[in-house]
Amino acid sequence: MTLIDKPRADRRAFITGSAAWAASGLLASGGLQAQQLRAGSFAAGDYKPRRGQSGKDVIWIPTPDLFVTRMLRLAQVTPQDFVIDLGSGDGKIVIAAAREGARGLGIEYNPDMVELSRRRAQEAGVAERTRFEKADIFESDFSQATVVTMYLLPQLNLKLRPRILALKPGTRVVSHEFRMGRWRPDETSSVDHAALHLWLVPANVGGQWELQFPQQAGPVTTRLEVRRQHFQDFTGTVGFKDFDTGLREPKVAGEQVRFGFTDEDGRLRRFVGQVAGDVINGSVYDLTAGGARAPFSARRIGAAPAIEGSGPAAADEAESLGND
Repeated sequence: MTLIDKPRADRRAFITGSAAWAASGLLASGGLQAQQLRAGSFAAGDYKPRRGQSGKDVIWIPTPDLFVTRMLRLAQVTPQDFVIDLGSGDGKIVIAAAREGARGLGIEYNPDMVELSRRRAQEAGVAERTRFEKADIFESDFSQATVVTMYLLPQLNLKLRPRILALKPGTRVVSHEFRMGRWRPDETSSVDHAALHLWLVPANVGGQWELQFPQQAGPVTTRLEVRRQHFQDFTGTVGFKDFDTGLREPKVAGEQVRFGFTDEDGRLRRFVGQVAGDVINGSVYDLTAGGARAPFSARRIGAAPAIEGSGPAAADEAESLGND
């Protein structure tokens, strides 16, 4: 279910107020919306959502069309994608994705909103590519998504973060306004007073690797040790006979890993590879020789340690970051 669109200057007050509403039950099933559901007062086709109405975890305000378009562009949605909207409200993001040729699933707790979404998908001519389920996002399986969209409070994003990080590397995640704690977005767009954030679920590159690449004297096999991976950032060293050296600009972007270092010959090399489980294959560029390209590979030795931050978030992580 989407949240209210507020200027950034009002975000702290809005978050504080939303938390207070949740504590008092105004965002839970005991509010006006739940009373309507128990009464079963809406005939088919009669239901019209009310801006600011309460839901299970959040209040509902529709995401503006301009924001929806930019969210789908950030995620680079194509007809090959399966888009899952967590808290899909009136279904507009899923319907917009289906208009781009993608398949879509909306997970929404309010059954009236689910029926409304189905009707709107039918009216838009995309019913065959969309599905809407009445379900709790925290109990739903969204592991098959290639794109995840959401507009939830920071505390809810943090609760979902371990499951999002467990998705297939390269899965794109777009959030309207709110972030996921210390997991920094890979890209942020500003539209009017709102922020739209994109994350790429990072591959796990932690642990010990055997790295093979060509030097001037021929192919070399050396040790690459990734000691710490914090979401898409990592640190590590490469070991040679007489020295170890650190990695330059190491980064994971979905299934892609990038890093560089100066080899035994004094040549600056830049590595760009695709991670597939315990194997990396890609290209190494000799930047000292004008960018000459050659293939490289790496194989992980032993188990991959967990990505730092992939477990449950600390209870105060969202609050400790303030407006971040």
